[in-house]
Formats: sequence, structure tokens, C-alpha cells
Amino acid sequence: MHQKYVLVTGSSRGIGRAAALKFAAQGFHVFLNCRRSLEELSQVQKEILSEGASGCTPVPGDVGNPDEVRQIFDTIHSQCPALDVLVNNAGISHTGLLIDMTDAQWNALLAGNLSSAFYCSREALKRMVSAKSGRIINISSMWGTCGASCEAAYSAAKAGMNGLTKALAKEYAPSHIAVNAIACGAVDTEMNRHLSLEERAQLACDIPAGRFGTPEEIAELVWKIAESPAYMTGQIIGIDGGYI
Repeated sequence: MHQKYVLVTGSSRGIGRAAALKFAAQGFHVFLNCRRSLEELSQVQKEILSEGASGCTPVPGDVGNPDEVRQIFDTIHSQCPALDVLVNNAGISHTGLLIDMTDAQWNALLAGNLSSAFYCSREALKRMVSAKSGRIINISSMWGTCGASCEAAYSAAKAGMNGLTKALAKEYAPSHIAVNAIACGAVDTEMNRHLSLEERAQLACDIPAGRFGTPEEIAELVWKIAESPAYMTGQIIGIDGGYI
């Protein structure tokens, strides 16, 4: 059977970790990425290998930096002709009033959430086009659709990711490459751990499902999109417990 390959950015924890484990369980060779949490990334690698999966390769680096992305893909393409799936999951958050946000914070947030998807997609697509196949799945947010107070920069970055998704889908559909995004609602990950117990309870009450989503639920959707027909492309698929 043809070995398949996936890169999951930000795969040391949360949604990225769950997605990496899901693809490994389905027989993919998984390229694991993170910027700083190298010990946690190593634990994910050990977990995958302990399950007797097809293999995994750590490719640490800052995907918001184009030079490091090129180095990451040099390693990837030394081991496989092309990725079958790219999951652009890496991201950072910032909560606060827009007028208090510094230039450095704005630039870092755009690099981590939007430019990272552009840089990784650009490198992956070079080989996907030659292979005439591939899937790109961008992990977006419901805030990219409706915006969030005190998260203006994050909302703007995710809205940009949605636009990038739709544009790339049109550009690369002739090459049989599908590009879709998942607009996540409140998910129980490290990114939401800054919320107090009271804030978490209030947000859960505002969600019709009455709870936060789990990383495993998002990973299940990522997998289903990866396996969906190529005719499904350019879609922003919401999974938010009915919030919007």
C-alpha cells in the first residue's frame, strides 16, 4: 500500500496533537511540528511509535518564519516526494483591547496564525501540484467569521485564513488539490486555559451544546475532511456546538 504523509503544525498539544495521533492511527507517516514545546513533541512521537504506527518525524521550527519553513520542508521532502495532507494548525492567541496592543504583538499574531499557513501551503503546494493531488486543511475559528471583542487581531488573522482557504481552493482545484478550513468554536485546549472558572462556565452556558469541544472531536473532523471527495473544496466548516 502506498505510504501517505501528513504534516501537522503545532502538534505538541491540543488539536494538533489529537490530529497527529489520528493520522498515525490511520497509517500515515506524521511529521510533527512545534516551535518551543520540544519535550511535549517528543512525548507525542513516543506515543505514536509505541502504538506501532507507520512512523513519525519531528520537524521543529517556527512556521511563522519563512526561512525555518523552508528548512522544515527540506527535511520533509528528503523523506517523501510530496505531502498527501497539510494541516495548518499552529496558532497563538491574544486577548486585550486593540488600543493596548503593540506593533510587535500584532506582527507576532499575524505571523503565527496567518503567515504560517501561507508559508507552509506555499512549500507544500510546489510538490502537490506535481503529484496532482493533496489536501490542505486550515484550522480556523468561529471568530474569523463573526469576530470577537478583545480579540480583534486574532479574529482578523482567522478571517484572513478563511479568505486564503477560498482563494487557494479556486487556484488549485484544477490540480485536484482540495483546500478547506475548520472554524472551531470553544475547544478545551491550552489556548483557552487563561479563562477563569467563572468565564469558562459563562461561555459554556452561551454554547447551545452546553460545553466546550474536545481536541479529539476536531481531529475526527480533520480526518473526515482529509478523506472527503476532492470536489469538496473552498469550504469553511463550522464546529462550534451551535454557537453561531
